[in-house]
Amino acid sequence: MDSGNGGEVTSAAAGPPTPLEWKFSQVFGERAAGEEVQEVDIISAIEFDKSGDHLATGDRGGRVVLFERTDAKEHGGNRRDLERMDYQVSRHPEFRYKTEFQSHEPEFDYLKSLEIEEKINKIRWCQTANGAVFLLSTNDKTIKFWKVQEKVKKISEINVDSSKAAGNGGIASSSVSSSSKKFLANGDCSNPSSNPLSNDLSFPPGGLPSLRLPVTSGETSLLARCRRVYAHAHDYHINSISNNSDGETFISADDLRINLWNLEISNQSFNIVDVKPTNMEDLTEVITSAEFHPTHCNMLAYSSSKGSVRLIDLRQSALCDSHSKIFEEQEAPGSRSFFTEIIASISDVKFARDGRYLLSRDYMSLKLWDVNMDSGPVATFQVHEYLRPKLCDLYENDSIFDKFECCLSGDGLRVATGSYSNLFRIFGCAQGSTEATTLEASKNPMRRQVQTPARPSRSLTSSISRVVRRGAESPGADANGNSFDFTTKLLHLAWHPSENSIACAAANSLYMYYA
Repeated sequence: MDSGNGGEVTSAAAGPPTPLEWKFSQVFGERAAGEEVQEVDIISAIEFDKSGDHLATGDRGGRVVLFERTDAKEHGGNRRDLERMDYQVSRHPEFRYKTEFQSHEPEFDYLKSLEIEEKINKIRWCQTANGAVFLLSTNDKTIKFWKVQEKVKKISEINVDSSKAAGNGGIASSSVSSSSKKFLANGDCSNPSSNPLSNDLSFPPGGLPSLRLPVTSGETSLLARCRRVYAHAHDYHINSISNNSDGETFISADDLRINLWNLEISNQSFNIVDVKPTNMEDLTEVITSAEFHPTHCNMLAYSSSKGSVRLIDLRQSALCDSHSKIFEEQEAPGSRSFFTEIIASISDVKFARDGRYLLSRDYMSLKLWDVNMDSGPVATFQVHEYLRPKLCDLYENDSIFDKFECCLSGDGLRVATGSYSNLFRIFGCAQGSTEATTLEASKNPMRRQVQTPARPSRSLTSSISRVVRRGAESPGADANGNSFDFTTKLLHLAWHPSENSIACAAANSLYMYYA
């Protein structure tokens, strides 16, 4: 890990925080040994909601699966109380499957003779209201706004066995016994049990043995309903959607344009960024990711295939072709090669929770930027530096174009991203921190968990967070145990907004870790 000298990432006056010890929490959809993974089941998007009580995943089959936090409910239902009771030591967060629905179907664009996949590219949670949750999901062309709500289904039952009932056994049959009829007709005063003045307080005395009452019980079922469809606004594949902090608008981005939508209006959007040149032969870069500022509704950032992140202010002009700030690192003299531009392309960009820092992920590294300082990144974390000698092979098998996501912890002290062999890396980004941990989301995750030693040497190739040591002799690994297995990759992950908990996807399985 290389740290810049541009300023502190956090005000860590008491020194960097203690490195976390990560533990396996849960796995959903784990496949049996030798079981083949269906292409449609591979997870393609993960997102926590703002409270952290709900988690959503999308897959290549166009389905959205929702998970719900259960450990808070089982212990009184107040998550804040749990946090006060040394939560992280006492229990780990537990989620359960809640529901799933088919968000997108495969389509065919007859005008362009183009198949549109149903794969979910992104999911974003919206504000909850009246017990219902709302979320946006998108494939390559169409964004949908979903409402998921519990519906109570009322069921009426009869509280006695109908076979013992008088008459025809139906609900409408007589519910008064013959002895009760006799009492009601003339009242038998000679019989103390039927005397209205006796101590039998039941009404009528002796009760009605064949009375059948309808009992109503409620069963809840979850119903997902598509409220709006935002379509026909993108000529190229949608790579990002992001909610605004105003709760009313969101953006969608494709390779060349960013559109601004109102959640309530699905038939029109405003084009706020357009990088399409007059002549497409002059095209030099494309938009790869875009995200709204978490608190300033007029600010957003988008990244490009040239390795730059642009910050734009919607107050400056209706069409934000000019940026207010650009964050890019100058390449070292003499380091340019055929692969330079490919590996410089940024696959994901995320704001820290307070909006002060930006995290970007290119093929080789993670970079943390201070939005007030555009001279260079505050910190750089090497993720794939050990793959530099293998760039030729990576290009031939198209792995060099893999798009890895990144995320930040809610407190801004750590960052995380995925890698090959279903590995993911966690780095401490507080001033002076040397924390660098590598974990593997695998069938037996506890077996391959390792706390990486602090930054060991000055060489770039050995200062990478060291992967699990499998021995230099094992196929597909170098002397440090760095894996060359490009068939398994951990592209998608998300950090819980208020706790040290990470959800990550390895093929069709959702793994959860906590610290």
